[in-house]
Amino acid sequence: MNAIINKTLRADQWLYVATALYFVMNGAQLWETAIMVPAWTAGPPASLFFFKTPYGLDFKLFWMIVHSVHEIFLLLALFFNWHIRPRRNAMIGLLVVHIALRVWTLQYFAPTLMQFMAMDVKPAVDPGLLEKAIMWKNLNYLRVGLYVMVNLGYVFILRFKKDHTIQE
Repeated sequence: MNAIINKTLRADQWLYVATALYFVMNGAQLWETAIMVPAWTAGPPASLFFFKTPYGLDFKLFWMIVHSVHEIFLLLALFFNWHIRPRRNAMIGLLVVHIALRVWTLQYFAPTLMQFMAMDVKPAVDPGLLEKAIMWKNLNYLRVGLYVMVNLGYVFILRFKKDHTIQE
């Protein structure tokens, strides 16, 4: 009986840690979306100076580390929760959505942002670039919202227990 309790406790702990790391990642995304994205999308190429100074912003390394660490912990949480069928199934579903969001990020958001980062700063606003930046910003709001919903899904499945009930 103690082995089962310890196994379930370990599963809970890994899921708590993975969920908490998801909150940390989403906090960074929300900060970037609220502060940085409106600034650099305000009027490209004039507004792209954020990326061009000697100390310009470049979040690539930060996001690679954050996502890598977070996803390792998600996989560990899935491994330790595998014996709890309702959690396992819900976690697989949420992981599929998370992976789809990451693919979208790697296929659209990251390359488009890198294109903006590589552009020369000019004193005028280019209407075509502004339209592209606004589209990126609006789709980013959707993407971040979906990441937050996935994170809340992990909070919800913390309530799933081995006996297939939801604990109040």
